[in-house]
Order: sequence, then C-alpha cells, then structure tokens
Amino acid sequence: MVRLMFITLFLFMTVLPVAPPVFAAGSEPAAPEVLMQQGAQAFARGAFDEALSFWKQAAQDYERAGKPRKRSEALVHVAQAEQSLGQLRPALQHLELALSLAQQAGDPVWMAFVQDGIGKAYFANRQPEAAAHHLFEALEIARAQEARGLMAAILNDLGIVRSFHQQYLDALAAFTESDLLAQGADQPALAIRARLNAARVALRLKRHQDARLWLDQVYDQLKDLSASHDKTTALITLGLLYHDLRAAFPDLSDPLALRAADVLHDAAAVAEQTGDIRTLSYAWGYLGRLYETEHRYDDALTLTRQAVFAAQSASAPESLYRWQWQTGRLLAALGKLDEAIAAYRSATATLQPIRPEVATASQDAGSPGQGSVRPLYFEFADLLLQRAALTEEGHASQGYLKAARDAVEASKAAELRDYFRDECVDALQAHTTTLDVISKTTAVLYPIIFADRTELLVSLPTGLKRVTVPVPATTLTQEVRAFRRMLEKRTTREYLPHAQQLYEWLLRPLDEDLKAFAIDTLVVVPDGPLRTIPLAALHDGDQFVIQRYAVATTPGLNLTDPRPLNRERLKMLAGGLTQAAQGFPPLPHVTIELQTIRTLYGGEQLVNTRFVVSDLEKELKEKRLSVLHIASHGRFEKDVAHSFVLTYDDKLTMAKLDQYVGLFRFRQDPLELLTLSACETAAGDDRAALGLAGVAIKAGARSALATLWSINDEASSTLVAEFYKQLRDPDASKAVALQRAQLNLLGDPVYQHPAYWSPFLLLNNWL
Repeated sequence: MVRLMFITLFLFMTVLPVAPPVFAAGSEPAAPEVLMQQGAQAFARGAFDEALSFWKQAAQDYERAGKPRKRSEALVHVAQAEQSLGQLRPALQHLELALSLAQQAGDPVWMAFVQDGIGKAYFANRQPEAAAHHLFEALEIARAQEARGLMAAILNDLGIVRSFHQQYLDALAAFTESDLLAQGADQPALAIRARLNAARVALRLKRHQDARLWLDQVYDQLKDLSASHDKTTALITLGLLYHDLRAAFPDLSDPLALRAADVLHDAAAVAEQTGDIRTLSYAWGYLGRLYETEHRYDDALTLTRQAVFAAQSASAPESLYRWQWQTGRLLAALGKLDEAIAAYRSATATLQPIRPEVATASQDAGSPGQGSVRPLYFEFADLLLQRAALTEEGHASQGYLKAARDAVEASKAAELRDYFRDECVDALQAHTTTLDVISKTTAVLYPIIFADRTELLVSLPTGLKRVTVPVPATTLTQEVRAFRRMLEKRTTREYLPHAQQLYEWLLRPLDEDLKAFAIDTLVVVPDGPLRTIPLAALHDGDQFVIQRYAVATTPGLNLTDPRPLNRERLKMLAGGLTQAAQGFPPLPHVTIELQTIRTLYGGEQLVNTRFVVSDLEKELKEKRLSVLHIASHGRFEKDVAHSFVLTYDDKLTMAKLDQYVGLFRFRQDPLELLTLSACETAAGDDRAALGLAGVAIKAGARSALATLWSINDEASSTLVAEFYKQLRDPDASKAVALQRAQLNLLGDPVYQHPAYWSPFLLLNNWL
C-alpha cells in the first residue's frame, strides 16, 4: 500500500514538540537522544519517512536500555510520523503501547499527553466518538495537574472533533480557550493553530468580522515564527482562508485575493528554504487554484505544473493526484480536451493505490461522510462523454463510453470503501471480472447524474448505448424524494404521478431498444438518490416495471461476482425474532416464514433466545453454508458504525457482520445469498442506502435480498416464502424468483400497493 502525508490544511491538530537534548558538561549525547533530535529535524522539513525511521530506532534503543518512559515518548513521535504518512492503524497501536508504558511510569501529565494523541489518532481514523472519549479523559487529567500548555493542545483537538459534529459554538469556545492558554504558556505555534481553527469555524457561523480579525492576527504572528513545516502549512491554510473570506467582503475582494496570493507565495518560499518539497507542492498547487478561480488559466496551469513536478520529486502521490486533477480542469477550461483527458487519466491512476488513506486524509472536519474524490471521477466521465460525442468512428466511440462508465465505477468503489472503512471492496475485486453483456436478454442500466443533466448508459447485446436526458440533478433528486415519500403511504395512489415521471426520464428513452432485444431482466447500477427508491415500482402508464422486467440492483459492475447460483448444494441457516426484543416490536409472521424455509431447504434455525451473536458466530464458523436468512429488524444509517441487524441479545453491526459472515469471503465457496427481511433505510438518505447496496460485499456474499423500508410483517413473510419457492426452479435466476414473488403479492388485493412488494431489492449477483 502506498502511504501518504496526512496533511490537514483546514483544521490543525496539535503536534508534539521535541525539546533539544540537554547533556552534562563534557558528556557525549546518548544515541537514542540524538536520533530523537534527528527525527524532529526531519519532521520539521516534512521528511516524514526519515523522521519515522529515526524515531523507531530511538524507541528500540530505549527499550533495550530499559527506559519505558523514554520509549513511550519515542513511540508517540513514531505515531505522529505515521499519522502524517496516513498509516493510521499502526499509529494507534503504537500510541496504545505508549499509554501502557506511561501508566507504568506513573506520570499523569505524560499520560494525558498520550491520551490526547490517541484521541487524535481515533479522529484521523474517523472514529469521532472514541476520539472525544480519550480527549475528555486527557483534559480532565491536564486540568487536575494545571498543565496549561497541555490543556491548550487538548482543547484545540477537542474543538476539531466538535466542529466535525457541526457543534460550531462549542468548537469556537474550545479554540478560543486554547488560544488564551497557549499564549499564557508561551506556545505561539499552538496559539496560531487555535486561531486558524477559530477563524475557520467563525466562517461557518458567518461571523466574518471575527474570522478576519483572527486571520489578521495570525498573519502578524507568523512573521515571528522560524521556518518549518508547521509554518508552511499554517501559511497555506491562512492563504486559503483569506480567499474564502472574499465572499463575505465583496468590496475587499481584490485586496483579500492579493493577500491570499502573497501568503501562498510566502508558504512556497518557506518550503523551499526548509527543503520541504512535499509541502511546496501544496503551496504551488493551491496558488494555482486561486488563479483558477480568477479564470487566469494560463498562469494557473504554469503554477499547477510546478506543483506536479514538486509532488513527483517528493514521491507524494496524495499531493500529485490533486494537481494532475487540477491540470485536467485547467486544460478543459482552455478547450484542450484530449490533453485534459490524459491529465485526468493520470490523476485517477495516481489515486488508485492510495484511495483508502486519501478518503480519510481528505475528510473535511465540518462535513462528515463527504469524500472528496467523487468529483474527480465524474468530471473525467463528463469529458469522456464529450469526446465520445465528437467521435464518429463507432469502435472508438464505444471505447470512450466504456471509459466513462469505468470512471464512475471507480467512484462507486471508492464510495463503498469510504462507507465501510475497510478493504472489503478490494477483496471482492480481486476475484471478479468486468461484466458487459451478461446474457442476450439482460440489459444493464447505468444512470449518471450530472449537475446539468442525466446520462443513461445501457449495455445491450450490440454494445453500449448513450442517451442524454435534459434533467438536472436537483430536479431529478426532488422527484425521487417525492416518489419515495408517497410510495410508503399505503392508503393512497399519490405515488403514481412521480412513478410515471421517473419512468419518462429513466426508461422511456430506452423502450424501443429493450423491446427490440426482448430484454426480460433489467440490472440497475443506481447513482446517488436513485439508490433510495425501487425502480421496480416505476410505472409506464399501463403497468409497473416489475410486470415487464425482473429487476436487480448492483453497486457496480466491477463489484459483482458473475457466477450463477449452485442449487444442488444449497445449505441454509435461518434465524430471526418473533418476540419483542431490545425495545423493538415482535414479528409474529416470521414463524411462518421460517417454517416455509425449513420445509423447502431444511437446515439449522436460530429463533428468539437462540438467535444470539455467540450461537450465530458458532454456526457460521463451523458450517459451510450457502444461504444465511435473517428475519429481524435492521437499520442502515448514514454512519456505518450505527448500522445494525438486531439479534436477541445484541446488535449485529457491520463490523461484526464482517467479522462473522465475512469469513465466507475467503472461502472457496462464498455465501451465495444473505437475506435481511426486515431492514430499513431512512427516506432521502443516500449514504445509508449506499450501505444497503453494499451489504452483500461487506458480508462476503454473492447476493443479498433486503428491503429499503420495513413493511407489514405478514406481507414480508409471504413474499420471502414465495421467493424461496421460486428459487428452487432451475430455470429461474434470483432476479426472476424475486419478480415472481413480487408479482404474487401484487396480485393480492390486500397487498397490491407497491409499498408492500417494491421495497425488496435483489443486490449484487442476480443470476
């Protein structure tokens, strides 16, 4: 895995200083102390790999010398370098060891310092609740010891966590107190960080005068700081914040722009002075971005190419991809389409091996869950679609269309990595192949939502076809939201106009092609808000989509294992709750559902008091299963940490799902099907729906059957039982089995409303 510099350009966590070693007169410095100082010097100039090497060696020397307190200090610095390189898990492990050593030493101030470091590491790993816990513990100790400088550092870090939760007033109070304490403790660099953070939050609160005052104070203070990596990054942040301030002071727009440019030039000068080539790339790159916003594209391009060269010289891929991307944007603005495409291709290639860490490192503390790489892929796809439209030769045009689809595929894979916070996507991609034409009667629909339009790519037996629908993202999203709200109202038909409108936009343009090729199965790769609705419930004016096509959903073609279901060796484990548990209501019809499954497939069943995590884990570890059926409450939330499936004694989180069910991912025969028959996602929550869409991948299953919202217990049990009956038909794919089960419910006068049958989605492999 390529590592990257963990650079926070907007909100600064505190950095542990290394004091110069003090030696007795006439003595020679001990080797580990020299190593500690050499590491500090390397870190100050941005040479994080070099610093890491020095500090690791110092930690080993201190261990051999039997100095646990000194070893603890070295390990904290090791973790600091690792975090700067994006190596978040090793950093946390080293900090935990450092805390254990600090506790042995019995130094409460040092224990608080290490706790602060652990809090920062958890925050960097996007675990803000755990971060806050450790930071509060550290602050309590620091206050008791009246360690003012340490209190200032912890309050700064705590303010960042509060800003992440959009608790801006609390964050501002923490930064303000941190600033005052840092000044009292004569720590000017820490005071500068606190003021920059306070200015950032003040902008969020629209306290523009306060923000400007803090920035002007920092501008004056930075002149007195000696050249270092910290000074460079502070100058970069200051320049960017001055630029952001322009919108609040239109009369001062030009002077603020000049100030921003001057500060970024100063940042570049300091980086060159200290030999910090890695951070120099950021200074040149952000200066180029400033010129880009002024439409000075030629000047911006010159600066951006300097940034690219610096990032290449520093072997800094996390910086390089940003400036390659910026190069592409600028070339596109200058009308150089082919050169722009080449730059975007370079950016995506650079990003490919560092995506998990970039998703973490680029996290904006004020916007939880919003990754920053999606626009890269969608802008690239947009350029490729433009190029396809200008290409007359059919084979070349198909190549551009496929490349556009692949760019969006990469974005979808990155989104799932970001949601689940692990490498389950990579584990799947390692043994799947790209799907284009799966069968002559299956079409794959790929809607791509742009700000100004919606593109439809559909895979047909003759290749990819592109249709442009002049419906912007905002209009489509509003219609999707309205459809979802009305669809859940079981006593009205208010959903119908929305179902028909969405059909007109998404499927009507493809009607003739789908008829011409006698398509009977429609596989949808939904984008954004489309993940929150069942396309089976769209309506053409005469009938629902499910009455014409079997429908399946997949988060991406490259994320789908294309092997068909092996019906000869199906082994089932079913479990669920019929009784109330942990505040959730009973599901009495689950009894019938499980009885039907036992009749059809046999197998072990865990019900009510037996449906506990320990028994489930035991069954999954000891038996080679094909199907895991869970009939229990479940919920997919915006944050994966809060998504769960209910057991009798606990909540099966996505992490536990990965731990227990995900074992199948590494077996010769993975889990064929995971069924969750009573889960739900909130209407309008695209990110929660992303978790539902990727649940099969997370569980190491080829397919999943799950619901977008919780429905009538009896209707759910009836549909699921029919699905399993139809699955026994060797001529029916899983998608067709679900279609038949949905049509069966649609034909029942009691349950014909789509609120009952449409929320069931077949996810991932539909064969």
